[in-house]
Amino acid sequence: MLNKFSSWLAAILLLLVFFVLVLLNNQLLGSARLDLTENQVYSLSEGTEQILQDLDEPIHLYFFYSDKASKGMTSLRNYANRVDSLLEEYRSKANGKIILHKVDPEPFSEAEDEATRFGLTAATIGAAGDAIYLGLAARNAFDDEKTIAFFDPQQESFLEYEISKLIYQLSDPEPVRVTLITDLAVQGGQNPMTGRFDPAWTSVDQLQQLYQLEILGSDATSLPEQTDVLLLIHPSNLSETLLYSIDQYVMGGGKLLAFLDPHHESDPMAAMGGANSSDLDKLLSAWGIKFDARQVVLDAASGLDIRTQAGVTRHLGFLGLDAAQLDNTDVVTRGLELINGASFGHFTRDEGSVGWQPLLHSSANSALMDGGRYAVTRDAKQLASGFVDSQTRHVLAVRLSGTARSAFSEAPQGNANEQLMASTDALNVILVGDTDLLTDRFWVSQANFFGQTIATPFANNGDFLTNAVDNLGGSTALISVRSRGTFSRPFEVVDELTVKAEQAFRDQEQLLQQQLQETEQQLAQLQGQRSEGGALVLNAQQQQALEEFMQKKIEIRKALREVRHQLDKDIERLGSWLKFVNIALAPVLLVLLLGLVARLSRKTAEVK
Repeated sequence: MLNKFSSWLAAILLLLVFFVLVLLNNQLLGSARLDLTENQVYSLSEGTEQILQDLDEPIHLYFFYSDKASKGMTSLRNYANRVDSLLEEYRSKANGKIILHKVDPEPFSEAEDEATRFGLTAATIGAAGDAIYLGLAARNAFDDEKTIAFFDPQQESFLEYEISKLIYQLSDPEPVRVTLITDLAVQGGQNPMTGRFDPAWTSVDQLQQLYQLEILGSDATSLPEQTDVLLLIHPSNLSETLLYSIDQYVMGGGKLLAFLDPHHESDPMAAMGGANSSDLDKLLSAWGIKFDARQVVLDAASGLDIRTQAGVTRHLGFLGLDAAQLDNTDVVTRGLELINGASFGHFTRDEGSVGWQPLLHSSANSALMDGGRYAVTRDAKQLASGFVDSQTRHVLAVRLSGTARSAFSEAPQGNANEQLMASTDALNVILVGDTDLLTDRFWVSQANFFGQTIATPFANNGDFLTNAVDNLGGSTALISVRSRGTFSRPFEVVDELTVKAEQAFRDQEQLLQQQLQETEQQLAQLQGQRSEGGALVLNAQQQQALEEFMQKKIEIRKALREVRHQLDKDIERLGSWLKFVNIALAPVLLVLLLGLVARLSRKTAEVK
């Protein structure tokens, strides 16, 4: 009786200890987290944490997720849980400055009306056509609003960047101020060759619509103090004073986006011949970077087809860079499919210099050509006839970061009273080896619609420009938030089994298709063998051949089903082993290990 009472008392005490430990865990360790994933997908980067620490006013986040309507959509629900977990991490790291609201916008509810008012996108999924919401709306203390219309699972690696960007924009609502320095006619003007008036570049029009844009010429001597992003388009013949201002702007943590070119052939005067190259060598050399303004990159694989008097010809100097030649890990080039340009120059760097991240590159089927000779070559066929493949990928655009030194040892005359900043640890520069890609003819077509000019893009050149300005216009912390890993990890063994079985399936399928084609040919011949009444006549030998084929067809289809069945069996067998290891074997091994530890502890106590 006493032993039974002791057992009940021990069970009750064990239960009480369990509840006390759970309570202590929730109260004392509720904010403690341990991310054991390979790519730290459940942890925030240092840049995001810096943005959250700099928040002055609270920001309300409204996470709209159709929980009830998405029942049975396993993949979407898993991704929604991933977004939810990340938003919880934002809330826990923000010291009360992030207020998270989770909303299930059921059909015909006030919550759905609120999602519509925010402008969120409802995806129609499933046979019933239910509206599924998976988006985020945010509002700051000044009632400014930003939204992520729908979280695309295909863009999961940029999930943290998009949320951090939204929070940063609400924490610092001042518009981005862009200073553009160029001598090109980006605002339009009279063409000296044709006498007609050329319109402003569509790319520059977009910048004026999105940002506060101030345009200066190369005769400027200093930069506006309120410059968030400095944009250089085809810089050449810049004065020493202006170069010094640009250098010190960058050394002071300013962001620079520079479009250089060994030959700006969109210049009306370029038709007169001779290379028309950019020059920023003094600054680039100090950073350990070289832009070869004397050579143009030709690319046999990326050359664009152009129409000439002789017909359609591939121009090796006019390049169409597809997704394979863009860095899909950087927020500037992610999701872009095509960037067109002409007479690209390439970048190289010294070993051990600044941080280097190529954004655009040529294919391996490329070569270099003297810029002066390229400028006077009018026939695209001549470029192809002298082309020799170098089997080298050339960097056409690059992001620079990290530590860099000033190009000046002392301030030039007239700036002597200014204190020289000799270096920076926060270089933020994007260099692009072409300026023609910003002109309309390489990425946008224009049409007149009832007196209004409608621009229709056929390439992503404008997106590339706005992405770069948008990224550089954010804080240094935001720029440091790059693409992250995905939370879903592939079952590599299962994938190998699937590939192996599907290969066998395809081999059998090809055999069947070949035999079907042969039989159709035989049947087509038999179609001509008709009796006087028009009925199909088959002799005994033909009838036997047809029956044999039908039987063989049935056997092959049975073999196809067997291959697929064997695939499923192998995967099910692997799944059963995984379940056994996780559910049964692991706990048994843990109990045995704990028993061994307890036994060793008792023996140690007895020895003492």
